[in-house]
Amino acid sequence: MIADMQFCDESNEMENIMINIDQKTDDDGVIFMSVHTEESSKTDEDGNVQKNVEILAIESSCDETAAAVVRNGREVLSNVISSQIALHTLYGGVVPEIASRKHIEKINYCIEAALHEAGRKLQDMDAIAVTYGPGLVGALLVGVSEAKALSFATGIPLIGVHHIEGHISANYIENKDLKPPFVCLVVSGGHSHLVVVKNYGQYEIIGQTRDDAAGEAFDKVARAIGLGYPGGPKIDLAAREGNADAIQFPRVKIEDAAYDFSFSGLKSAVLNYINQSKMQGQEINKPDLAASFQKAVVDVLVEHSMRAVKEFGYNKLAIAGGVASNSALRTAMQRACEKAGVEFYRPSPVLCTDNAAMIGTAGYYEYLNGVRSGMDLNAVPNLPLGDRERRFHANQS
Repeated sequence: MIADMQFCDESNEMENIMINIDQKTDDDGVIFMSVHTEESSKTDEDGNVQKNVEILAIESSCDETAAAVVRNGREVLSNVISSQIALHTLYGGVVPEIASRKHIEKINYCIEAALHEAGRKLQDMDAIAVTYGPGLVGALLVGVSEAKALSFATGIPLIGVHHIEGHISANYIENKDLKPPFVCLVVSGGHSHLVVVKNYGQYEIIGQTRDDAAGEAFDKVARAIGLGYPGGPKIDLAAREGNADAIQFPRVKIEDAAYDFSFSGLKSAVLNYINQSKMQGQEINKPDLAASFQKAVVDVLVEHSMRAVKEFGYNKLAIAGGVASNSALRTAMQRACEKAGVEFYRPSPVLCTDNAAMIGTAGYYEYLNGVRSGMDLNAVPNLPLGDRERRFHANQS
């Protein structure tokens, strides 16, 4: 099955930046998606003509095998994504061993497809960027080993990229005018961070989750409601038919850390509501429950983000990560930013999920900063983003 689509995110209508999406599904249900922009980058951000820098990027941190060719950090010549959602849905979540095996099967194909889509050969690349953490250690090792082998065989420079830096950098692809400094909310299955992006490659974490990440809470609540995996998109879909004010769930605030998040209590409140309803023989309205839970998460994410923008004195806010594709979050953040006079940036939904284009963008700025990795580059499953993250993961450096 092959589908050809054109996607233009609502945030980019004024910029007239079109995203072309070609999608096909192979026999075992794995999706191969190619994304490329029509716009060409011929000058740098100051308007000066520059030499094109083209980077082959590889991403395999969880359950997407992806490869991309990115030019000058902002132009995506190709972005191929092999998704394993259909496989892991059978188990209700990602199975690390299965994910690693599927990466091994698909990674060469994805790289070849990305180079072919971009009309390039491997020897044309100026650097090879690869995610080396955080993520599933087995999955990361597949991408890192592949990138190291290609670099060793060709002599092309190798650049290790932090996965979360990649998510943040996804905002640069469609928003050509976006430059640091700005505040970015990173929300995914494993991360809920508020980050001040001081410069390209320079980040300061001002807030993060103390327990469950937002995406993790979505998955657990979706499973409890009976919506299945992946939880985020299914909660989002169900919530559209529900009343977000039907059930009042708690919004947790941490007194000694105004920007930190905690969603464990909210998750427990939802589970308690479900258990009490069953004990009392009451029917559970799934759309109302999904909408009320989602609103509780979104309210906290928006409130923290807008407070950070105001108190740190920035007028630009971006969101990133898988949960950044949530329609309720995007709408609520847009409205809050418009009310506060803050510029709001968000990637198209296809660039919110794990992909290699974002790794290529982050890798480009690392390349300009002189970052090069050696053959000793290894997978770091708990790789921290900045010093503050080590306060909560002291033994995971």
